[in-house]
Amino acid sequence: QVQLVESGGGLVQAGGSLRLSCAASGTIFKINRMGWYRQAPGKQRELVAAITSGGSTNYADSVKGRFTISGDNAKNTVYLEMNSLKPEDTAVYYCKFEVYTRVVLVSQYWGQGTQVTVSS
Repeated sequence: QVQLVESGGGLVQAGGSLRLSCAASGTIFKINRMGWYRQAPGKQRELVAAITSGGSTNYADSVKGRFTISGDNAKNTVYLEMNSLKPEDTAVYYCKFEVYTRVVLVSQYWGQGTQVTVSS
């Protein structure tokens, strides 16, 4: 059984920073992609950032230049450094691990979510 445990959320003032962490408990033989998503009240869940096992990254336009995703495949852990936070970044943040066989998604795991609140 695999579970993703998130930490690092909280309340921060606009312009401040937070660092989110997500680690998998249990054994995952191979993780091809790790990502962070967020969902604000009344809005759809959206991709914030993702990183592949090869180190390629993608970011939502709204966070480019402010957020940095990194991963430690040996520890099955993904991080999200969030800087210059804005009130519009307020949301529940979810981590996600994906396992592929070539281009076919065969397994996916979600974290429970951690609240990030940015005050103005």
